[in-house]
Amino acid sequence: MWKKVIIAVLPLVVLLAIPFLLRPVEKTAAPGSGEDKLVIISAHNESIRYEYEQAFRDYYRNRFGREIEIDFRSPGGTSDIVRYIADRFEAEFRRFYEADPANGPWTAEIAAAFANPAVDRDPDASPEAKRARQLFLSSDVGIDIDLMAGGGTFDMARHAARGFAVDGGVARRHPDYLLPEIIPQSFGGDEFYDREGRYYGVVLSTFGICYNRDRLEEFEDKRPPKRWSDLGEARFFNTLALADPSKSGSANKCFEILIQQCMAEAGNPEQGWADGLNLIKRIFGNARNLTDSAGKIPRDVAAGNAAAGMAIDTYGFTEQEWNELQLEGDTRFFYVAPEGGTAVSADPIQLLRGAPNRAAAEAFIDFLLSPEGQKIHAFKVGTSGGPKKHALRRAPIRRDLYAPEYRELRSDPDYNPYESGASFTYRPEWTGPYYSLLRILIKCIALEPQPELQEAWRAIIAASGPEKVPLAMEAFNRLPFPYREIDRANQAIRKSNERSAVDIAATCREWSETARANYLEAAELAREGK
Repeated sequence: MWKKVIIAVLPLVVLLAIPFLLRPVEKTAAPGSGEDKLVIISAHNESIRYEYEQAFRDYYRNRFGREIEIDFRSPGGTSDIVRYIADRFEAEFRRFYEADPANGPWTAEIAAAFANPAVDRDPDASPEAKRARQLFLSSDVGIDIDLMAGGGTFDMARHAARGFAVDGGVARRHPDYLLPEIIPQSFGGDEFYDREGRYYGVVLSTFGICYNRDRLEEFEDKRPPKRWSDLGEARFFNTLALADPSKSGSANKCFEILIQQCMAEAGNPEQGWADGLNLIKRIFGNARNLTDSAGKIPRDVAAGNAAAGMAIDTYGFTEQEWNELQLEGDTRFFYVAPEGGTAVSADPIQLLRGAPNRAAAEAFIDFLLSPEGQKIHAFKVGTSGGPKKHALRRAPIRRDLYAPEYRELRSDPDYNPYESGASFTYRPEWTGPYYSLLRILIKCIALEPQPELQEAWRAIIAASGPEKVPLAMEAFNRLPFPYREIDRANQAIRKSNERSAVDIAATCREWSETARANYLEAAELAREGK
C-alpha cells in the first residue's frame, strides 16, 4: 500500500522540486575567496556595461590581486533612476530615524526636510527640520548601491546638494587627474566635476542632428537638416523621431541646449526663451515616433522609421559606423553637429552615501578617470588598451587622450569636443536653475496636448505656412508665462509649506489645458485662413 502511495505522490514531488533544482545558484563570495562586489545603478546600454565589466575586472585583478563581481542595475532611464534613488533614501533614512526613539515620530515635515538643501540656509526652518537634515548628512545611511553611472551633471549635482552623494576622493588619491590640462573643472560654462568630489565627468557628450538620406530623397526639399531650427520646418511634418524629456535626461538636456542657442542668437534671454519653446513645439508637431530613451532615436532614423531626429554624439557615431558596415560604405544614416555650435556636457559618475563596497567603488572611479579607463571609451576594438568587443565611441574627458600619438587609435580621430564645442558658451544662469521646470513645461505644452498640437500645426501647414496665417500662429505661440516670470513658475512646481502636490498638479493641469485650448483656436483660425 505504501509503495502505491509513494508511486502516486512521486510525480507531484518531482514537479514541485523542479523550480528549486533549476534555481540559479547565488554568487556569493566565500571568506578568503578573493572576490569582491560592486553595485552600480545606471542607464548605460549593454555595450558600455560589458566593456566596463571586462576592463575593470582586469584592472582590479592586476591592481589588487582579487576578483570582483559587478552588479549593474537598470530600473529605467535617468529620470526613473533619480526617482528610485530619492525614494530609497527616504525609506532608509526613515528606518534609521525611527530606530532611535529619542528622535521622536516621523512626520511629513521631517520627510520634506532631511534631503532639502534649502533647509541649511533657511532661518525660518524649524529646529526639527534642521536637526533631521543634519542627522542625515552626518549619517552613513545607504541604499545598498555604490555608484550611479551616467545621466548628466544636473541630476548628479542635485544628488550632491541633497546629500545622496559623497566625496569620491579623487583629489586626494590622484590630484594629477584634476589638473586643468588633463581634466578641467569647467569648460564652455558647464561643470565637469564637483569641487567637493561628489561627481566626476567621465566622458564628454555633445548633441546633434541625425538624418536618413533615403528618406530625405522622398521630400520635395531634399536638403539635409543643419540647424536645430530646420527640424521645426513644415517639410519634416510627421517624420521626426524624438525622446520624451520627462523620461530621458539626455533629451531634456538637448532641449535646454536648443533654448540656450536661441537665447544667444536673440541677444537676450526673454526673446530667446519664447523662440526656443515655440521651436520645440513645432518640432513636436513634426514628431512621428516618441520614445523614452534618447539612444533609440538613431536606430529609428537608420531603419527609415523617421527621416531625422535629435541625437547624442556617441549614439549618432555608433549608428553611422554600423550603417556603413551593413551597406559596405554606402551609408544612408548621417550624424552632424548643428550649425551655430552645441554645448559640451560631461557624463559623470558619483559615489552614493552609505556605499556598501566603498573601496571597490573608489577603485572604479579611479579606473574610469585613468588613461586605461579612458581608452576603452574612445579607442577602436582590438587596439592596445581598447575595448574587447564594442567600439563605444565616447569622447574621453581627459585632454591628454587627444594627443597626436593617440589619433589613429581613436574610433573618431577627427572628433574633439574641446575644439568643436568651443564656439558655444553655455550660460548656466539662464536655464540651469530651471532644468526640472523645463522637463515639466515641455510635457505640459507639447506632450500631453500633442494631438491638438499636431492638428494645429497640420492646419497651419495646409494654410500655406505660418506667414499666411499670423493670427493662428499667434495662438499657437502663446506660452504659459514669459521668461521674466520664470522664478515664480519654478516655485509653483516645487513642494513647500505653501505648495502641496495637489497644488502642483493643478498648476500643471492648467498649463496643459490652456495649451490645448490655444492649439484648438490656432487650428480653427488656420482653417479660416487667418
